[in-house]
Amino acid sequence: MEQIKNKKTFTICGFSIYRIFAYFIIYSIVGYIIETIFGIISKGVWESRQSFLYGPFCAIYGVGAVIMLLCLHNVKKSHNALFIGGFIVGSVVEYVVSFLGEVILNVKWWDYSGLPFNINGRICVLYSIFWGFLAIYLVLSFNPKVDKFINWLKTKISVRIGKIAILVTIILLLLDCIATAFALHFFKVRMIVEHNIDVSNREVVEKQYHEIYDNENLSQFIATFWNDRKMMRTFPNLKSMGKDGEIIYFGAYLPEIQPYYVKIYDKKKNSEIE
Repeated sequence: MEQIKNKKTFTICGFSIYRIFAYFIIYSIVGYIIETIFGIISKGVWESRQSFLYGPFCAIYGVGAVIMLLCLHNVKKSHNALFIGGFIVGSVVEYVVSFLGEVILNVKWWDYSGLPFNINGRICVLYSIFWGFLAIYLVLSFNPKVDKFINWLKTKISVRIGKIAILVTIILLLLDCIATAFALHFFKVRMIVEHNIDVSNREVVEKQYHEIYDNENLSQFIATFWNDRKMMRTFPNLKSMGKDGEIIYFGAYLPEIQPYYVKIYDKKKNSEIE
């Protein structure tokens, strides 16, 4: 009698690691598309809404979707539980991502200070409610379609090739994330020193500036690949915090750089007509 040994697959909350990576990639791309469309509608321009220097990925959507699916898939029979879970999980993810951006990179990705019931400008009730409704749609409607798409792909390519493609993409995203962290740091230091922006740790920043830009090879690399135009076109809404806690928009110091790819329509003119 032959014994058939089933190879156990490592899972997290019932999802294989490859399925989780696939979710992250897919939802990061979906998030980029959503953000791009939102930018066109709200600003009238097609601008970069990506999280990293290269590639159409908006990572907060990927991270948020993965965490929501891991945390909420067992309560999908209850709309109320999904809403409350989405409200909490989405808010926590948004707060942590914003906090890490400010602490590690001294950069503000978004600011809800002008909206009611906000916490440190990182999260607010309005967007937390949005996360709640999004959780219901994500778990009950959208993700089943994503699962069907992934299962369809598995019928077209071998599992081995699919896993390799996922791993290669994740590795490239990780390298992209590391490169982005360095590029943002170099850009922030350059902007503060060259435009005399008042920040609390000015002496430290000036020291970092000389360590970076006195290195001829590194300075030339930055000027070629991570110059002001590249950074502003990739991160048009980049902000930092001044000495007194005020929000500083780097774009205000670089008015000669067009921070978007294409202007679809002039929002100001349309507002005047209305």
